[in-house]
Amino acid sequence: MRRFFVLSALCLTVLILSSTSQAQQISGDYIESRSADVWTGPCVANGEVNLAGDQAILAWRVNTGSWNGVALDGLSVVGVVKAAATLGDVYTNPYPAKAVMIVDERATAVQRSALLCFAQSMAGDLLKNVVGVEAAPITMTVSHDGGHFGKTTVRAGELAGIETRSINGKDHLCGNEEVFYPPLAELTHSMPAVAETDQYGGSGLGVTWAVHGKRSAFVGSFAR
Repeated sequence: MRRFFVLSALCLTVLILSSTSQAQQISGDYIESRSADVWTGPCVANGEVNLAGDQAILAWRVNTGSWNGVALDGLSVVGVVKAAATLGDVYTNPYPAKAVMIVDERATAVQRSALLCFAQSMAGDLLKNVVGVEAAPITMTVSHDGGHFGKTTVRAGELAGIETRSINGKDHLCGNEEVFYPPLAELTHSMPAVAETDQYGGSGLGVTWAVHGKRSAFVGSFAR
């Protein structure tokens, strides 16, 4: 808990100092996966609510830009979350949620702090209660095709990973699928996708998982 208060104080202090200089300018790619289908129909969603969807992995790669005056070009950060209820369900409160943060091992100490502050700003209360911070090699690949996203992967060492593919006609189960839950972070563009792999094997959340073949992912881009 002490780590969370120190981190929050640091983010607030740096944000106040940076707000007197210039606006944030940062952009990049984003991948998210959850333990409930996000592209689905009410029949499936109602069957999963309060039984699934309380776990999530959120990954950002900064292509260009800085946060709080710290350059983050090419660096990544991943948040792994265990919430108190199905994320996105308007009838239940998923908070407090616990989060383990994974920062790019290539980042300096100052850059790691900036990455954490950036992720918290983009995801709000979801990443408010940080129970652990890890450094790991993070690789992230996103294929772009005329504004559409194809296959994507993110791997944070041996701790967490996501692999997605585009949704196709074989992914229809009930015929009235739609984006039932919105993404968990602020994005400029996003598309639902199938999570071929959604895996977390770290400590701190009291749970690990490995899920395959769910319509539970988003791929997108961010800019501020």
